[in-house]
Amino acid sequence: MNTNQKAIDLFEKNEYKEAFELFQKAVKESRNIQSLNNLAWFYLYEEEDDDTALELIKETISLNPSSYFPYNIISEIYIGQKKWKLASCMLQKSISIQPSYEALRNYAITNYHLGNLEEAAELFLKVAGNSDHMLYCYVKCLIELGRKSEAKEKLKEFDEEADDFDGVVELAELYLELECYEEAVHYFEKGWLEYSKGPYWISRFIYSLFKANNITRINEVINESIKEKIEEIQDATEESIEENWTENDKAEYIKHLNEEKATYENMVELIISGHKPLITFEPASTGSCYLFGCKQHKHPEHQE
Repeated sequence: MNTNQKAIDLFEKNEYKEAFELFQKAVKESRNIQSLNNLAWFYLYEEEDDDTALELIKETISLNPSSYFPYNIISEIYIGQKKWKLASCMLQKSISIQPSYEALRNYAITNYHLGNLEEAAELFLKVAGNSDHMLYCYVKCLIELGRKSEAKEKLKEFDEEADDFDGVVELAELYLELECYEEAVHYFEKGWLEYSKGPYWISRFIYSLFKANNITRINEVINESIKEKIEEIQDATEESIEENWTENDKAEYIKHLNEEKATYENMVELIISGHKPLITFEPASTGSCYLFGCKQHKHPEHQE
């Protein structure tokens, strides 16, 4: 059993420190594609040290690997750094080797951020599930492209009972973007019963109610939101200080709650004055196990 295999075995037994030491040892023994790639992955995923991971994976790529693993790793780092063009180039290389789900999804994201909406939409659709967030992203692209009729039809395909259903508030968000206010209110109301309340989506709920001319419900939603926030502030004030919850932590949290309360108190006036709360759209990148020799995921060792 070589050093990499020993490291993998320890890692799969959750013996991270010992596994890390062996991944480092493997690099000292030979700075090849497998050892560099696996150590880079460990730094990225387990140590959360992007800088060291980037240096290692750059060295890996300089060896011209035939596997898509290193290209997926480096693209994840570049996406985290919002270096969309660099990430896009690496993903193109990855996809040319093997079009993995992770690469296609992340390539959709880089295309979106680079303004290539047609390409992004096509890629989001390619990786979309039955009713998941990638389908949400596809519809969002259709809306931005002005293909609103297609977007409305696609929204009807979302299945609330599906295992991968993105969520009722997310659905409401898209209906709001389409200026379908009654439908948006319908799904925001469902979210009101199911979701933790926060100023971001509540502001968009209030805006939808305003456009639907439902002033009575606006007052109910705002009053209930403020009431809940006051209760949260009271609970936080009475909370005991512990080792992992200092006076400063408590003070910062209470300050945050008071800021949210103030946001609710000013929300209606702001919206009536013409303010439209903008959607926050940050599609999340994805990753996977890219360890050569990982038995759990049936990855063979790299053949140098």
